[in-house]
Amino acid sequence: MAALRKLLLPKNTSVVISNSTIFLSRRGIASKLFVGGLSFYTTEKALSEAFSQHGQVIEAKIVTDRVSDRSKGFGFVTYASEDEAEKALQEMNGKPLNGRVVFVDYAKPKTDGGSTPIARGPPEPPVEQ
Repeated sequence: MAALRKLLLPKNTSVVISNSTIFLSRRGIASKLFVGGLSFYTTEKALSEAFSQHGQVIEAKIVTDRVSDRSKGFGFVTYASEDEAEKALQEMNGKPLNGRVVFVDYAKPKTDGGSTPIARGPPEPPVEQ
């Protein structure tokens, strides 16, 4: 990856790897929005079409439950530029989409959701020195 970065990409370009897509962004040019309050019947295509009225949508993703494969009621829309994302945020926040009022905000970066430790019996007594 480092060799690819040196050969093909300008110095200020970063590579962000998603589950299904590689996004190239120059100093955060690509902007991702969080969209909450979605109808369970909203599809990724419908989400992309609704938000593409405000700019070039790179990806529209609805988060689904692993077991039931049903929408969790929120998703993400990635725009080609920060300006388009800002415009979409202003225009779509609080507006109805498929019969539900949606909440739009900038997506927060993924954090390492470290696992909760598993209890394995009583705690060890403190060691005195």
